[in-house]
Amino acid sequence: MWKWFLCAALLFLPRIARASSCDELVRSARAHEARAENDVALRQYNDAVSLDPTCSEGWLGLGALRAKTGDVAEAERVYNTALTHVPTLASAIAGRARSRWTLGRGEEAESDMRRYIETSLTTDARAALDGLVELASWYASIGRAPAQLATWRRIAVLAHGVDEALDTRAKATIDALVLVVGSADPVTHPARADLLRSVAARFRAR
Repeated sequence: MWKWFLCAALLFLPRIARASSCDELVRSARAHEARAENDVALRQYNDAVSLDPTCSEGWLGLGALRAKTGDVAEAERVYNTALTHVPTLASAIAGRARSRWTLGRGEEAESDMRRYIETSLTTDARAALDGLVELASWYASIGRAPAQLATWRRIAVLAHGVDEALDTRAKATIDALVLVVGSADPVTHPARADLLRSVAARFRAR
């Protein structure tokens, strides 16, 4: 029996050592980043993920620093690579969404942010709410009021009983957006919305 435990220990020790070294490199990288020593921080984040490709904090730190220094395309590549090694890393999905939004690839960014929100709903309601607020701000920035309104309605549902301030903000924002959207709002004008969809379908069929 003791031989089995010895073999198991020998198998796990290298993994434990890699994780420990990864954590140390990430801590050091963050310290250098705080002192604006970005070149050193980037090198140490890279060392961390090279040593242990499953080092989540290393990937997130590297991606965030690339984005902060203006290399958004590289940040997207970092998050893509992170997700190949740690597919469940929700924060990498959000990071990639922000990178894609900055790069002007709206549909891909929205898809990623929605995926991040749905993933977070089961594990971190606060993160899901933050993602929804960010998504609503994207819609506001490009004048998509109906999508913005729908997003704030979802925020109101999730924030109720959880975040009083956000709940109040959501309700006030919804009231304002209902006036902006007017008859195009499928909630307050369902018949009108059905008519618009029917007309649009006819044009597509031609």
